[in-house]
Amino acid sequence: MKRRGALLHDAFRCGITLKGVDGVLEVVGGALLWLVKPRSMDRLVRWLFQHELSRDPSDFIATHVLHAVGHLTGEGKVFASIYLAAHGIVKIGLVAALWRGKLWAYPLAIGVFSVFDAYQLYRFTHTHSLMLIVLTTIDVAIILLTWREYRAQKGMREQ
Repeated sequence: MKRRGALLHDAFRCGITLKGVDGVLEVVGGALLWLVKPRSMDRLVRWLFQHELSRDPSDFIATHVLHAVGHLTGEGKVFASIYLAAHGIVKIGLVAALWRGKLWAYPLAIGVFSVFDAYQLYRFTHTHSLMLIVLTTIDVAIILLTWREYRAQKGMREQ
């Protein structure tokens, strides 16, 4: 059985890897949002959720996604695409630096991820989305693991 420290290290690696994958998906999503016309996006989303909506026209996820897509026009679409891409690029850069063990990246990642979490909590006050609370809880765990990993890396380098 692995030592507790090794398990926490593996959890840290897994957590930041998921953050990196999320960053890539955000960049791709931002690019698609920028490039795809709202009408085409609406048709695509309706096609994707066609089966679900035929069974339950008030399906929670499908109706919320359709509602969100309906609001992505003009300035909202530009803001959302730039926000997603920038958010993703920052995550990818931080995760790459963390994977390479760059000591400066640990406190920076903790700060940036904390700011992202603060924004998610702010959004929660408007949306009351349980998913935001779940994501924020996972992010807090990753922040704590990053802090633990930073202390371990720093301690090893000081020896």
